[in-house]
Amino acid sequence: MDPLTVGRVVGEVVDTFIPSVRMSVIYNSNKQVSNGHELMPSVVASRPRVEIGGEGMRASYTLIMTDPDAPSPSDPYLREHLHWIVTDIPGTTDASFGREIVNYETPKPFIGIHRYVFILFKQRARQTVRAPASRDHFCTRSFSQENDLGLPVAAVYFNAQRETAARRR
Repeated sequence: MDPLTVGRVVGEVVDTFIPSVRMSVIYNSNKQVSNGHELMPSVVASRPRVEIGGEGMRASYTLIMTDPDAPSPSDPYLREHLHWIVTDIPGTTDASFGREIVNYETPKPFIGIHRYVFILFKQRARQTVRAPASRDHFCTRSFSQENDLGLPVAAVYFNAQRETAARRR
């Protein structure tokens, strides 16, 4: 089964989609994000490099990073908490070539194991994506509809928990 479905990213954050663009998310130049793998909060403190494929530089993409488990996985009443949005990323480049409309916020999972999800959308045109009013109660689906982004073209997520937490699952 698809790891995004197993991890409930498909269902809780996005609808079923067919990945069509290559995306790699790399922290600290050597830690690549893989679905369901755990990264320490210290590793994800600064924004990652996000490389995308796509149909060449004329295509534009929007990257969203969100936490559907805020403030805790057992009671995610702030779902989703928005960590980052970059828009107008040209295809075949990386997120540093885009426009950061919500700056990167370091993940701080205080309670439990949180999922942090990177979702990539293809834009219909440049400079059409607007920043949301708040980071809390963000909804990837609504944001996608409001900004005419359609279904995602790529997604990946990692897990993180407090470094001082007992290392039990």
